[in-house]
Amino acid sequence: MIKNIIHKKAVFAPLIMLAAMWLGFFLQSIGFFSSCFGAIIPLLPEGLLGIITSPLLHGGIDHIVGNSIPITVLMFLLYQFYSEVATKVFIMGWLSTGLLLWLLPPIDMMTGEYLYTCTIGASGVVYVLAFFLFFSGVFRWNMKLLTISLLVVLYYGSLIWGMFPEELFYTMEEPSKISWQAHLSGALMGSAMAYIFKSSGEKKKKFIWEFPNYYSEKDDKLWQDYKENHPEDFMELPYKKRDDIWDHLEELRRK
Repeated sequence: MIKNIIHKKAVFAPLIMLAAMWLGFFLQSIGFFSSCFGAIIPLLPEGLLGIITSPLLHGGIDHIVGNSIPITVLMFLLYQFYSEVATKVFIMGWLSTGLLLWLLPPIDMMTGEYLYTCTIGASGVVYVLAFFLFFSGVFRWNMKLLTISLLVVLYYGSLIWGMFPEELFYTMEEPSKISWQAHLSGALMGSAMAYIFKSSGEKKKKFIWEFPNYYSEKDDKLWQDYKENHPEDFMELPYKKRDDIWDHLEELRRK
């Protein structure tokens, strides 16, 4: 029964992503990815490789664990409820977020100085998935998908603060290591794809009797039989009776 409810891709896709992330982290630990190799370095040619590889690299065990949990949950929701477009959304979101991040100049918000930055981590992809899931439910206005939107807001609503520089909220002695540009890029790309794919996948069901020219001979016969067998339900009330009812309602209203 469970296999008919849960899509296989909703289970295997997150597992494959997790395996790739932890493999990348292992390769980092043995020195295969060292310094800024494999990271996104904005506006520099050597940073273009990071568009593909940076989501698989992380700065430490806390970093990769912190991204593994939301990646698992959000990818499951994506492939479970948007299976028709899930792979397109995931791949396009991954690449477009990395490209947008590469195009954004890393400027210090307080001083306006250019910063040489190396961005790694899957948080940009996390933002793609979260914002896609939220806005897809809103754009489609499907009650089941809106429930998923509300779940995303409930558990990951605080992600919105990661789209802004930490320097705006409190004084920092040195630049933050959290890339708000990656988060903002992911949020923009996820929202854009929610709009682009709003007509794809599961459609809102419309029952046959909701169509304007609907007619059923069987329903009509049942209605006629009911009228014939219960004529008292269709008799017009005598004026006296109706006046009594009206007076009674007026009396109740005054009380």
